[in-house]
Amino acid sequence: MTGSPHLPDDHSESGRVRWRRFAVLTVPAVAVTAGLGIALAQGALAASFAVSGQQFKVSASSLEGEGFAQYGGVDVNAREELIPVAVTAIREARLHNLCQSVVTTLPVIGDISLNLTAGKKTPVEASNLFVDATQLSGDAVFSNIEIGRDASTLDKGPADAQGMQDLFAQQADTVRISNLQQTAWATNAGTFKLSGLSMNVSKGKKECF
Repeated sequence: MTGSPHLPDDHSESGRVRWRRFAVLTVPAVAVTAGLGIALAQGALAASFAVSGQQFKVSASSLEGEGFAQYGGVDVNAREELIPVAVTAIREARLHNLCQSVVTTLPVIGDISLNLTAGKKTPVEASNLFVDATQLSGDAVFSNIEIGRDASTLDKGPADAQGMQDLFAQQADTVRISNLQQTAWATNAGTFKLSGLSMNVSKGKKECF
C-alpha cells in the first residue's frame, strides 16, 4: 500500500508540497482492524465487494489527478476477515504507461502471471477512482494540500470519499505522481477508459515492478 507519510522536503510559493518516495498512511494493524471493524459493523464504512486473497501491483510513469483524498479504510474478504488499507480516492485521474500484474501459484503448474498494460500513447482515464492499497511510492506534487484533516469531513475527492470520524486523512486540489508503484487489494471506479489495452497470461513470475 508502511509508515506515516514523510515530512515534505520543500514548500513552494504556490502552496504545493513535494514529497520524494511518498508513502501512504497506515496505523498499527491491531488498532486499525479493531476500530474499523466497529465502524464497518455500524455502517460507517462499507466494503463494496469481497476482495480476493491476492494483492496485485500497479505502476505508471505518471498519474495526474484532480480532487485527491486519502484516509484509512477496511476491505473484507470472502472469509469475512478485515483487511486494513489506505484508500486513495481521486475524482478525475489520468495515468500514462499503466501496468497491472498479479501472480497466481497453481499446483503442478507453478506461477502464472496475468499482465495488463494500457495508456502508452493516450493516457488511461478514470473518474471517481478508489484504490485500496497497502503500499504506494513515487515522486509526488500536491497543490493546496491539507494534512491531518478529519476523515469524515473530506470534501475535495469523489463524493463518497470519506472515512471514519476522528481518523487522520489528507486531501488536495490536485496531485501528480511520477514513477508510481503501488500494491493493492482492490480498485474501483465510476468509469475506467483504457486506451491501447493489452492483456497477457504467461508462465512464471512477471510483475510490473
